[in-house]
Amino acid sequence: MGRRFDHLGDVEAFITVAEKRSMTEGAVALSTTPSVLSRAITRLETRLGAQLMRRTTRRLSLTDEGRAYLEQARAAFSMIDDAERAIQGPTGASLTGQVRISVPTTYGHYRLPAMLDRFTRAYPEVQIELSITNRNVDLVAEGYDLAIRLGPLPDSGLVARKLEDAPLHLVAAPHYLERAGIPRHVDDLAKHQCLPFVMPSTGRCAPWLFRVDGRDIDWTPPGRIRVFDDVLGVVSLAESGLGICQTYDFIVRDRVGQGRLIDVLEHARGRSRPFSLIFAPHRRMSAATRTLIDFLASDG
Repeated sequence: MGRRFDHLGDVEAFITVAEKRSMTEGAVALSTTPSVLSRAITRLETRLGAQLMRRTTRRLSLTDEGRAYLEQARAAFSMIDDAERAIQGPTGASLTGQVRISVPTTYGHYRLPAMLDRFTRAYPEVQIELSITNRNVDLVAEGYDLAIRLGPLPDSGLVARKLEDAPLHLVAAPHYLERAGIPRHVDDLAKHQCLPFVMPSTGRCAPWLFRVDGRDIDWTPPGRIRVFDDVLGVVSLAESGLGICQTYDFIVRDRVGQGRLIDVLEHARGRSRPFSLIFAPHRRMSAATRTLIDFLASDG
C-alpha cells in the first residue's frame, strides 16, 4: 500500500504560493525555485482533479475550489503545528508559526509598532507578515489571519474584539490660526479651510464628531482640499498650515506637546472611534494567531 500523505510537500507549496500571492515570493520563502513550485501545484491539481490556481504572466488568483482547499489545508497544517507544540511544551520561546495581519495606516504607524515590539520580545520565534493599508482586505480570499479595522463593523460574519475607543482631536498649525483666526464654536468651522478625508468605502467625507453641552454632533466638513486613500495625509497638510483636521489623540499628542499643532475647540471634545481586531470564526487558528489576538486585545 502506498503512502497516503506523500503529497504534503505539494500542499505546503500551494499554501505558501497562495499566501504570498506570488510564485516568486513563495519560492523565496521555501528556498526553492518558481518552476519547482509550479510543478508541485500542477501535481496537486492532477491528484485532486481540480484547478486550484489561475496563473498568468502578470498575476495569480485562486479558483473557488482553490479557496476552499486553502482553508482546509491551512487548518490541517495548523493542527499539526498545535500537536507539535503540545509535545514540545507551552513555553513562550517554543511558540512558532507565521501570522498575517492587515492594519490601517493610523494603527500601523502609531499604535501597533510598540505592541509588536513587546510581542516579538515575548515570542521571538513567531514570524509576522504585516500589511499596512487602508483597503479592507478579504481575510479568507487573501489569506490573512486577522485584521485591525476602524469603526463599527458590518454584519459580515466576522468576529471582532475591541482594542480601544480612540479619542478624537481637532488640530491646526499655529501659523494657520494666526492667519485665519481661532474658531470658538463648531459653526465657525464653516468659515475655515477644513481638511476632510474621503472614506474609501462610501466615497463621502468622514464626518467630524463633537460633543457640545452633552450633545453629540456629527458635522461634515467642507474643504477645497480633500484627502483620499491615506487618512494620515490630513495631519501632514494641517501641520503644513493648510487648514484644520480631526484625527486621533495618539497621532497628534506629541505634535501638540511640541507646539507643532494646537488643539482647537477643546470644549467640543469627548467623542471617539473604535478600533477592533477581526478574524473569521470558522477558520482553525494557529497557536501563534490565537496568542497574538489575546496579546493585542489585552495590550490595547
